[in-house]
Amino acid sequence: MTNQRRTVIAGAQGFIGRALADALRADGWDVRTIGRSGPVTWAQPAAIAALLDGADVLVNLAGKSVDCRYTDVNRDEVLRSRVETTRMLRHAVIATAHPPKVWLNASTATIYRHSMDRPNTEATGVIGSGFSVDVASSWEREFFAGDLPGTRRVALRMAIVLGDGPATRMLVRLARVGLGGPHIDGHWPQHRRYRGIGAHPSGDGCAPHHDTKGRQRFSWIHIDDVVGGIRFLIDRDDLAGVVNLASPNPSDNRTLMRTLRRIVGAPVGLPAYRWMLEPAMWALRTEPELILKSRWAVPERLTAAGYRFAHPDLEEALRDCIRRLSATRRRVAG
Repeated sequence: MTNQRRTVIAGAQGFIGRALADALRADGWDVRTIGRSGPVTWAQPAAIAALLDGADVLVNLAGKSVDCRYTDVNRDEVLRSRVETTRMLRHAVIATAHPPKVWLNASTATIYRHSMDRPNTEATGVIGSGFSVDVASSWEREFFAGDLPGTRRVALRMAIVLGDGPATRMLVRLARVGLGGPHIDGHWPQHRRYRGIGAHPSGDGCAPHHDTKGRQRFSWIHIDDVVGGIRFLIDRDDLAGVVNLASPNPSDNRTLMRTLRRIVGAPVGLPAYRWMLEPAMWALRTEPELILKSRWAVPERLTAAGYRFAHPDLEEALRDCIRRLSATRRRVAG
């Protein structure tokens, strides 16, 4: 007879999923996974329902990385991979006799508008428009659809996650190649990669630009606090709905890049104007939106509930992440 708690993680092969699975196993959890490969895959709806039956917790992190070019194929897959997997999990939860007590589903703080005047809290945040916002809105709509009386649902609106992952790697790479100055938006020939998507596409279809002069806000969270926040939310039966996973100390792009230059020892950081960023991001196979949008979200609900952040300070968090990146490179080289 065992009292070991069981969690099911969908999308456990990703950067966040691996960190969460490792942490929960270290805590003594029985961790099971759903993914493109493994014992239970997305092609096995009956097996997914059986896996969820009697589980204590379901965490869904599945979805194609947004660290890509927004081609039509990638746009469709970014949306599909989030909405369809969430729908499959919801149907599986409905089919169980003993559903998970709590279901935490990934979302993104990118759902909020480009904000320079005030931060977005869960209560007062303003939803934006365009591709990334429509993906997030469709994702959350699917997640909260229907009635699941036995399961508490929490949507994790995550800021940029710092750690041994794609966002940190991209920022460090820009700093080391001399583009570690502020990233400055400006005019660029129009394209339609950021146009709305889904059942109710929003926006006018144009790629926005904002005269932020590199002061666009940068909301972030350390990977340890993503894991810590999820642990905290699992045990807080009074918290449901949307929760911002973000540091209580957001920064801005100029401060971010100046801090990165200091840490990596890059004496020069040229300001990177949009006309420089567009070809650079094309070469890196990603999108300028990831660093030009002003993302300003604060964790009002987590803070009010008493969560203590392990890494509230940006410079300390970045130093820790870069140490981890270096350790990973050494392991791979060795």
